Amino acid sequence: MIVVRTRAETSRAVAKKSRILSAEATQMDPPGSSGAGSPEKEHPLLGGGDIVGGAVDSKGRPARRSCSGGWRSASFIIGVEVAERFAYYGISANLISYLTGPLGESTATAAENVNAWSGAAYLLPLVGAFVADSYLGRYRTIIIASLLYILGLALLTLSAVLISLGTSECQNTTKITSCSSSKLDVILFFFSLYMVAIGQAGHKPCVQAFGADQFDKQDPVESKAKSSFFNWWYFGLCAGVVVTLVVLVYIQDNLNWSLGFGIPCIIMVVALVIFLMGTRTYRFSDRSNGSSPFVRFGRVYVAAAKNWWKNAPLLPNEEEALKLPPENYKQFKFLNKALIITDDSKENQPNVDDVEEAKSILRLVPIWLTCLLFAIVFAQTSTFFTKQGATMDRTIVSGFEIPAATLQVFIGLTIVITIPIYDRVFVPFARSLTNKPSGITTLQRIGTGMFFSILAMVTAALVETKRLEVAQEYGLVDVPNATVPMSVWWLVPQYALFGFAEALTMVGLQEFFYDQVPSELKSLGMSLYLSVIGVGSILSSILISIIEVATGTDDWFSNNLNKAHLNYFYWLLAGLVTVGLALFSCCAMGYIYRQRAT
Repeated sequence: MIVVRTRAETSRAVAKKSRILSAEATQMDPPGSSGAGSPEKEHPLLGGGDIVGGAVDSKGRPARRSCSGGWRSASFIIGVEVAERFAYYGISANLISYLTGPLGESTATAAENVNAWSGAAYLLPLVGAFVADSYLGRYRTIIIASLLYILGLALLTLSAVLISLGTSECQNTTKITSCSSSKLDVILFFFSLYMVAIGQAGHKPCVQAFGADQFDKQDPVESKAKSSFFNWWYFGLCAGVVVTLVVLVYIQDNLNWSLGFGIPCIIMVVALVIFLMGTRTYRFSDRSNGSSPFVRFGRVYVAAAKNWWKNAPLLPNEEEALKLPPENYKQFKFLNKALIITDDSKENQPNVDDVEEAKSILRLVPIWLTCLLFAIVFAQTSTFFTKQGATMDRTIVSGFEIPAATLQVFIGLTIVITIPIYDRVFVPFARSLTNKPSGITTLQRIGTGMFFSILAMVTAALVETKRLEVAQEYGLVDVPNATVPMSVWWLVPQYALFGFAEALTMVGLQEFFYDQVPSELKSLGMSLYLSVIGVGSILSSILISIIEVATGTDDWFSNNLNKAHLNYFYWLLAGLVTVGLALFSCCAMGYIYRQRAT
């Protein structure tokens, strides 16, 4: 038997929901409040007050706007992220040099290993986000993940010490030598490397989501501050990366790899202490009510699948009662069948809110897929871009030679310059025209960044073509590891263009996925953004392997880059991202931004 809700039943449900909200507002009165009618007693969804709805403080009491959250709490969290990025990029930025140096791997194999590890580091946060959103909460997950992170860095430092004792002749990473690391040392190295990836899996998605949680989007002032938070978050992150690329890479290339891995370990210990110092100021999500969001959304898909063949009315008035736009109801209409009530589904019946939230997850899939091609380009900055620079003249003042990986600093510098201008100049101007808190939509920001990534790859292809011509002109094609008499500053435009692309697309992806997932799944939103980069890195590794098989190891990716054809690879990537941008634009134009049902 099929039972369908009537308009009257729906109206009663909405009225009941309003009474529940009013009752919650009364129950959330803090001790010592001024009584009925006090602004502090009002539920935030019903208007005003010092109490932040859906948030508690470190002692489990309703969080007060005046003494929790905001930039005060976010500053602690941004500081932690700066330290974590310092540690992560202290490994990833120069990893290809370590693999081709002390570990003696070929260029293509090292690039594949870097991409595989990077892919794992950016995909595992999906697991960390699930654990945080369903069981531990963001705060506890961050602490546990930080401890694993520190353990991984400590073991990585130990492995570098052991490898350096057996392969002292490989400390000069500018030369390719035959290293004799024992299998046990290599196993310990990769085990430590992936332990760091596991630590990041819980740390990365939760820290940023936890930082954004410190701003109440129902408050107009804090809503604008939250939009700025994502910009300044990335600003601080890139500032930490710049320091890494200038200081840590130099230590690794010229002093000691063990010290280069040990310093990030110490920094992460300090970061954990800083994070704990801010505990009393944080706002925590109130997890005392409601079932797991994954269970609720899963129930929607199961109910829709069970009822897909039924032709009962699909509640045409339900979405009107809850003020959902008609296009929300029409999109993914097959999920609406989850609202059909049958005798065997009355107990765990999905409601309109559940269906709308389940739809909001599906809407993210096309955007996620079309951003993967941008992520493939993102993977090149720490692999082939670095190997390019290693073959060029890197001498600056008084014969000092800068490490090839340090060139990535131009990405960070571009971002550090771009974000304040974007946040303080462009956003206010665009806001005056569009009346949007963020100036332009997040999808517009992402698409613009993808366009600049195409320009970056075109520039990289042209510069690499010029480098090969110079090598040919000076007869260096058949000379392995020869320094081409061409200044490394030729690479600055491609780094700068990609920095501009990253400032737009990466920050846009962070804000987009955070805002467009249901409120209980903010950690998942951050992990979805990270998974774009992770899958892109894995696709980059697969693409390199396919090209290796198709062209041979001595063609596009020869160990002797003067005989290789990285310019062909860059042209291919430019074409792929162009296709990706076209597909992304089509998906963005039809995207329906998430609407609150109440």
